[in-house]
Amino acid sequence: MTPITLSDQWQQPIDAFMGFLRHEKSYSPHTLSQYRIQLVQAASFFCSGSNSWLDVSPEQIRRYSMKLRSDDLSPRTINLKLSCIRSLYKYLKTKDDTIVCANPAEGIKGPKFQKPLPKNLDVDQMAQLLNVDSDEPLAIRDKAMMELMYSSGLRLSELINANIGDVRDGEIRVLGKGQKERVVPVGGKALIALAAWLTIRAAWVGDEQPALFLSKLKRRISARHVRERMKQWGLKQGVSTPIHPHKLRHSFASHMLESSGDLRAVQEMLGHASLSATQVYTHVDFQHLAKVYDKAHPRAKKLKP
Repeated sequence: MTPITLSDQWQQPIDAFMGFLRHEKSYSPHTLSQYRIQLVQAASFFCSGSNSWLDVSPEQIRRYSMKLRSDDLSPRTINLKLSCIRSLYKYLKTKDDTIVCANPAEGIKGPKFQKPLPKNLDVDQMAQLLNVDSDEPLAIRDKAMMELMYSSGLRLSELINANIGDVRDGEIRVLGKGQKERVVPVGGKALIALAAWLTIRAAWVGDEQPALFLSKLKRRISARHVRERMKQWGLKQGVSTPIHPHKLRHSFASHMLESSGDLRAVQEMLGHASLSATQVYTHVDFQHLAKVYDKAHPRAKKLKP
């Protein structure tokens, strides 16, 4: 695909917005890349009828939305593209209220779509995954990472950015999205696994001494490496569903809700800005209850024809 070249009037606001998301919001490189791609594509459409982002009208954004539909893109993809545009204009308005009086993308919604429910492991599958019995250093490190993610519901970015001093008195301090700090309990089994890792961690320390988890290259472990290791452990432990880091966070949320029913507490532990982000796990919980009901209730069983 030929790279799209934009004039400064279009490119500079995108670059400034990327800097804001990187430094102020601490967005991941993957998310930043997605934002940039969507905004460059949108600008290439708008520039045929406008001189800059400030000249784009709601009607142009509406036409762009219709073009995306005609391109047979998925509703999820269309909504992502429109969301990126709305976010850019919100940034421009915050930067200088005199530049943008109104967000031309506000109120222009994409097609409705059913958000997929988060997939999690049940308690037995989680126990199967975490039943790592090995003295091999990589196994000790990986067990500590998996135990901590499941114990405290950490995001992958929060795990790899954790420092050794962040864990104390049975809690871990994490820096989540938007540089928001929160303190989350760490369970007993995770503390045991962490203690085992910390006894051998000294041999792995290089220049990045504060990092809680390190690679064999004596550097802070990368997100890619964590994904690869957890995928391997899922296969090695015979878990019937593919394992990725976020699935451990989903499992933490679902199991906490199943046991406590305390939506607000789970929201705080997950670091969700809004309750609606946590409520999706109530649907997962309901699916679990529905399966139990269908299996156990004598009047729920389907009659044979």
